Amino acid sequence: MNTPATPALTDHLPTLQSRLPNVGTTIFTVMSALATEKGAVNLGQGFPDFDCDPALIDAVTGAMKGGLNQYPPMTGVPALRDAIAAKIAGIYRHSYDPATEITVTAGATQAILTAILCSVHPGDEVLIIEPVYDSYVPAIELAGGKPVFVQMEVGPQGYSVPWPKVAAAISARTRLIMINSPHNPTGSVLREADIRTLADIVRGTNILIVSDEVYEHMVYDGARHESVCRHPELAARSFVISSFGKTYHVTGWKVGYVAAPAALSAEFRKVHQFNVFTVNTPVQHGLAQYMADPRPYLDLPHFYQRKRDLFRSGLNTTRFKLLPSDGTYFQCVDYSDISSMPEADFAKWLTAEIGVAAIPVSAFYNQPKESGIVRFCFAKKDETLRSALERLARL
Repeated sequence: MNTPATPALTDHLPTLQSRLPNVGTTIFTVMSALATEKGAVNLGQGFPDFDCDPALIDAVTGAMKGGLNQYPPMTGVPALRDAIAAKIAGIYRHSYDPATEITVTAGATQAILTAILCSVHPGDEVLIIEPVYDSYVPAIELAGGKPVFVQMEVGPQGYSVPWPKVAAAISARTRLIMINSPHNPTGSVLREADIRTLADIVRGTNILIVSDEVYEHMVYDGARHESVCRHPELAARSFVISSFGKTYHVTGWKVGYVAAPAALSAEFRKVHQFNVFTVNTPVQHGLAQYMADPRPYLDLPHFYQRKRDLFRSGLNTTRFKLLPSDGTYFQCVDYSDISSMPEADFAKWLTAEIGVAAIPVSAFYNQPKESGIVRFCFAKKDETLRSALERLARL
């Protein structure tokens, strides 16, 4: 008697059509892995290699030991929302209701995704200014939106937004404009004239703004950060996003926040409660306690400008051409006097042969654009920066 053959376990496996077919391994993962393999100084990925203030660790530890370890409110611990609203009012002179207009998020990336998901419908257009942080476009695609790209202009004076091209890209289907200042990867900042022009462009429309301001406390040379919070006309249509990870040197904690008018916050929270619900309780309590002293974020421009100036001084002895770094903790350099290689190839060569990892700016475009520019991160210990500069001096 013949026994029926048992189907192979691999027969008829279900298939999955990718929601993000164009997404692969990020350039940050690639370059960090190569830096580890080659023993290079990693100035590629944007995070500090030094510790945060021990007082912040103590505040979070105290919250944990104090039993603050269960679910907080979906919108965030009230004391932290109060502290965020007070900070914004103190610096930018704009009042947000902490109960209805401040939401604590699991980092800025979750905030960006949630802002897009709550406001973009299939077929809506979202205006993107390139080069751009790599999470924006996938978030738009997940929402069914269509990204529309406008490229920044770049020259010896650095990167700038071509506002006439932004205005020309607006259509009846434009739902969002996404801005980022201080800007990753270029280190540029939007000035008051830029913000006035943006207000002119959106006035009388239903266009919303997502303003990524995670580097808000890293603006140099005495300039001020032009948050859209400063400008009531724009604040009324904006999701403003920031990050404790960047401000307090704790990128791995993944805690940020969104400030938005009540009507926008209500829609934001509908999505927020189902894609993360809420955020680490003791960290929120620790941050609320730590924010009672404004000095850590008020002193941050001086802290990072000193590192920027140390790094730029060393780079001036090399053949790199330095672009301005008016904000963030990134320094872009033109390497055209060193090599004619494409940016990705040059970054890999620099990592493998010189021993310093950088990120090609071409990776921040939808279609790679070759400008002969790479990005370094100077959020590092002084000894790390000096070690990198010793290696780069060979160039």
